[in-house]
Amino acid sequence: MEASTRSAILVDPVLRAFVDNEVLPGLGIDGHEFWHGAEAIFERFAPRNAELLQKRDRLQAEIDGFYSERRGQAPDADATERFLRDIGYLVDEPAPFAIGSTNIDPEIANLAGPQLVVPILNARFLLNAANARWGSLYDALYGTDAMGTLPPTGPYDRERGAEVVAHARRFLDEAIPGWEAAVQGGTSEHLVGRREGGLLFRHHGLHIELGIDPDHPIGRDDPLGLADVILESALSTICDLEDSVAAVDAEDKVAAYRNWLGLMRGDLAASFDKGGKTRTRTLDADRAWTAPDGSAFTLPGRSLLLVRNVGHLMTNPAVQLRGSEAPEGILDAILTSLIALYDLRGLGRFRNSRAGSVYIVKPKMHGPEEAAFTNDLFDAVEDLLGMARNTLKVGVMDEERRTSANLAATIHAVRDRIFFINTGFLDRTGDEIHTAMQAGPMVRKAGMKESAWIKAYEARNVAIGLACGLGGKAQIGKGMWAAPDRMADMIAQKIGHPQSGANTAWVPSPTAATLHAMHYHQLDVFARQAELADGAIPPLSDLLTVPLSPGTNWSEEEVRQELDNNCQGILGYVVRWVDQGVGCSKVPDIHDIGMMEDRATLRISSQHIANWLLHGVCRPAEVEAALRRMAAKVDAQNAGDPLYRPMAPDPEGSIAFQAARALVFEGLEQPNGYTEPLLHRFRQRVKAAA
Repeated sequence: MEASTRSAILVDPVLRAFVDNEVLPGLGIDGHEFWHGAEAIFERFAPRNAELLQKRDRLQAEIDGFYSERRGQAPDADATERFLRDIGYLVDEPAPFAIGSTNIDPEIANLAGPQLVVPILNARFLLNAANARWGSLYDALYGTDAMGTLPPTGPYDRERGAEVVAHARRFLDEAIPGWEAAVQGGTSEHLVGRREGGLLFRHHGLHIELGIDPDHPIGRDDPLGLADVILESALSTICDLEDSVAAVDAEDKVAAYRNWLGLMRGDLAASFDKGGKTRTRTLDADRAWTAPDGSAFTLPGRSLLLVRNVGHLMTNPAVQLRGSEAPEGILDAILTSLIALYDLRGLGRFRNSRAGSVYIVKPKMHGPEEAAFTNDLFDAVEDLLGMARNTLKVGVMDEERRTSANLAATIHAVRDRIFFINTGFLDRTGDEIHTAMQAGPMVRKAGMKESAWIKAYEARNVAIGLACGLGGKAQIGKGMWAAPDRMADMIAQKIGHPQSGANTAWVPSPTAATLHAMHYHQLDVFARQAELADGAIPPLSDLLTVPLSPGTNWSEEEVRQELDNNCQGILGYVVRWVDQGVGCSKVPDIHDIGMMEDRATLRISSQHIANWLLHGVCRPAEVEAALRRMAAKVDAQNAGDPLYRPMAPDPEGSIAFQAARALVFEGLEQPNGYTEPLLHRFRQRVKAAA
């Protein structure tokens, strides 16, 4: 480690060299002044960060006592709410207000469409996601089960191709009636542009491009020469430094920041082998068109890029403050904003935000106090970097119980820079279990989605967001579709997100983004928001209803099934995180169905087992047996991975197995049930051993 300009912080040489040699020179910022200012921010905000975390612990201890004293009694909603207000967990609602955020890009403010979340450590995935602004509907239909069946193996199947064309034509007939006349040289109210071999239509704000080429292998069989249907798909992409990455030290953080720098400068590239040939992927250029009146215009070729910083809990050895690891969220705020200056100043190959904003998604904040802390931190970062006030926008992840219960006040705390609220079922359920851990045994995990609290949670998020004026100014988002191979199910079910009034929702892949984009042609989200705007907000009492089981008389087989399901999910994800540093991937579940998993999976599963252990639904020996059974299953599921280290032959010698075990048996002691501290500890052990 080396000191900055004063003695308060020590910056890891790897991080210091990256900032001094790769970031600052292109911005013309003096390194001495930058580090002096960064140090002042750490000194000012780290103590306050620590105080907020101490308050979390104090509140949890008081809630544990409240529920312990009433265990076995009938729930009393009024008494619970009075108690939560008395201890400061619940705060007064603000007077009616509307957010004041300005300079918001249209992809956020007044367009509705899919959103991708991508691990920032994987350059190839980043580029795929950034370039997923436009996607082939033909390819998405042909290559998935979206039409009800999977494609046959082998070469192109003409019969399936004809089915794809017919399916796409039905979609076009519904979304842009009269498109055939436009292709034949006529007019259409939806036609907004032409270019050689292409026509551009707009519907519900989203664009549809028709590729016309009678000589194309597909187009030559089409009476109009229609060779492809390209949908505007992933309007925005979250480049994730948090739940989907394993970044435990300066080396990892620099790899993440370097990829963000490549995106902001527009020069990120990734080379890979495909079919025995080396290919290189870069960012797509903008798309040029001619309007019906003859004027030229362009459309973005890439998703609007957002960046998700880590939450308030974690520290990182990349920077030490007076001998202790400094808060990682403060580091992220400073460096992701510094790097974004390349975009704000127009120094990159492309523009990301045409409105001149930086979009930072902030996860795992607990209520309005912590949001106010983020607001003040962003003020200080803006001052350090010479940014106008509220250039740094904040997206609030509504994934903690204290935030959900105080959502309007939380939004109010960041009302002039908020661009986004989003629900997250897994993290929110993990926090639900941990917060009410002492109340009694929880329902089985699959039953959580039918609980009163989660229905109130999802509905309150939209209703409160609309009441606070987010409609037409910011995103109201919904969570991930986690099964990337089940696109027919996604098409059938995910229409529920725009129907709920959400103008964006997460999808697991560029292909899924293209298929989900069809939902936003099927339904006008902003018209739906107008319908919902005057609706009643579900009562707080519903949100505070703890999902307790009415009894604990599950059969031995039911308990075994639940433990196996939870343990398999934990092990399948942890073994890649700890041993290989893979923070997000398609992990086979207990039924061998690939699921896109990140850390939120661990939080709910580990907390669920910890709850059942606490209340005697299962015994430690049963959990240990389930872990060992599922270690063998996970080993078999990963048999084809040459980098995989089996767990079952030597569980005591497997660091990954021990990490999974700790997540369960130390689950009660983990702050708010978070998994990061343990995962970081075990991953650092693996890296040290290597």
